[in-house]
Amino acid sequence: MSAIRPLWLLAILVGATVAGWIAHRLTSVNGLPAPVLHWTSLITMGAGALVTLGFGLRVLRYRQGKLKRRLDPIQAARTLVLAQATAYAGAMIAGWHTGIVIDLTSATGGRNPSVDASLAMIAAAAIMVMVGWAVEQFCRLPPDDPSAPDATGRDREENEGYAAGTS
Repeated sequence: MSAIRPLWLLAILVGATVAGWIAHRLTSVNGLPAPVLHWTSLITMGAGALVTLGFGLRVLRYRQGKLKRRLDPIQAARTLVLAQATAYAGAMIAGWHTGIVIDLTSATGGRNPSVDASLAMIAAAAIMVMVGWAVEQFCRLPPDDPSAPDATGRDREENEGYAAGTS
């Protein structure tokens, strides 16, 4: 599985910013309220970030040898996928609300309940991106030690260029 790419996060952020700006333009022209997530979404976003962080800390404790029982590799892989999804969702939410803030501040000067809600969503989404990024780092395997023996008991340098177990 590939790592989170900062350029992808930036592309999602920019794309969602444009989409949020266009959506707010369309809703305001038609007399509809700003398409901002409700304040209660902060609870859901926070819970998602905390669950991701909890699973990530479990993987980190296993990597550090502090976990008493073996960690299921599938659970570790799911934690990695959850971390990446959290980061990408955070970038999407932050971008969407950034577009709305840009349009609202140009129209109202910045004092609007929708601007306040959007700024709160942007802050929470930034936390989601940071948690996702950190948990992904927790899930990284340390690099292999070339001097350590492999599964056959021989040094890795002896097997360099050959399939393991063949001579």
